[in-house]
Amino acid sequence: MPEDRLNSRRAFLATAAAAASAMTARAEKNIKPGITAKSASRTLGANDRIRVGMIGVGIMGTGHLRAFARQAEADKDIEITAISDVYKRHRERAQAISKIDAKNIVVDYRDVLKRDDVDCVLIATPDHWHAQMAIDAFAAGKDVYLQKPITLTVDESAQVIAAAAKYKRVLQVGSQFLSDARWHKVKELIGEGAIGEVLWGQTTYSRNSIVGEWNYYVDEEATPENIDWTRWLGSAKKRPFSAERFFRWRKYWEYSNGIASDLFYHRVGPMLFAMGAQFPTRVSGAGGIYVQKDREVPDTLGIMAEYGKFMIVVAGSMANMSANKYLPEVVYGHSGTILVENDKVTVTPERIAKALNRPTEVKTFDFPTAVRDMARRHSDNFFSCMRTRQTPVLGPELAHQIMVSVMLGCESWRTGEMKLFDPSTQKRGKKAATREGFEGDGKNNPGGPRKEPSV
Repeated sequence: MPEDRLNSRRAFLATAAAAASAMTARAEKNIKPGITAKSASRTLGANDRIRVGMIGVGIMGTGHLRAFARQAEADKDIEITAISDVYKRHRERAQAISKIDAKNIVVDYRDVLKRDDVDCVLIATPDHWHAQMAIDAFAAGKDVYLQKPITLTVDESAQVIAAAAKYKRVLQVGSQFLSDARWHKVKELIGEGAIGEVLWGQTTYSRNSIVGEWNYYVDEEATPENIDWTRWLGSAKKRPFSAERFFRWRKYWEYSNGIASDLFYHRVGPMLFAMGAQFPTRVSGAGGIYVQKDREVPDTLGIMAEYGKFMIVVAGSMANMSANKYLPEVVYGHSGTILVENDKVTVTPERIAKALNRPTEVKTFDFPTAVRDMARRHSDNFFSCMRTRQTPVLGPELAHQIMVSVMLGCESWRTGEMKLFDPSTQKRGKKAATREGFEGDGKNNPGGPRKEPSV
């Protein structure tokens, strides 16, 4: 890495560390665990089976439950010891999959956290419950695999990472794309200077369904008698029982932020990881509810996030999925471009590469198992970090940086205003950020400032 770039990186890391420390101190004041803190937890040896508790076994939770049950049977390195869910039919299905004793499957997640035979929990509930459950789990001495997004709001996200630090627990946020080997290669290439100064990245995540995205099947047997509705609502607005909201919660602001938190979190995460993880300085959002009128969240959204010396643009729709084909994932640099597509990473030099003494040949790197294996790699990374006490690939700080990026874009769309963020103070900005060299001093141009045309 060039010396000036190395020094810049060191300065950035020092500033980021100071900002993170200040943010953690502020957020820690707002931590309110709903469970008595535990003074100690088990130290895991290399051969100890990790005991997993599941909190929330709906669609995502059941997917994880099936995977963990297979892993427990085949590898014997983990075991599922307790499960909680507010819906009786979910609990019955979970018992059939896990084969654990029915007495270990409960309604109240706090009953899972109180157990001594639980080392970690996987939380796969609606987003509005993420913060409280994670904080309670940390206080109870449990490590946490938390489904993305980390929380419902930016402030809650800050509280969660502060709690993880306070209680010295391991946190992995469940966006498996951070364990996609392709993006680790992109990070390596950028670090080697393969495309020069990084300028911007583009990405998308789109879907399309005749019934409308997130309009999941509503179980006709779901009633207040077999769903603990009050417990499901939690801190959300109190309202009469609604099976529509219970099964299709991603359409409503009280429980989710729609496409931004469900899908864009997956795309911005690995791109930001590769380009240089940091907080945004300005974020704007645009879009609307153009087709699917049965919701509060937009069916089409675009977010532009500006960072220190690059930007990321992510756009997608729940009413047209062709962007997945025609808007590839690309990182643009001054001397080259990196395309991440299918199971390949391709580096294509710019025409000026030769003049800059940079490589001029196209290079392609194949990753035939990148997509197929990343979910298992992501959970294995979490379990490994539980043993070593290291930070997982999608640990607290990066998870929060992604959250700030996508959520400020969402807030921008809702308010019609660009959102500013000061990475040095970890606070939202109130006035336009200044830009060094905005007037154009010619320092970045070897030929000097551009001359005025002669008359």
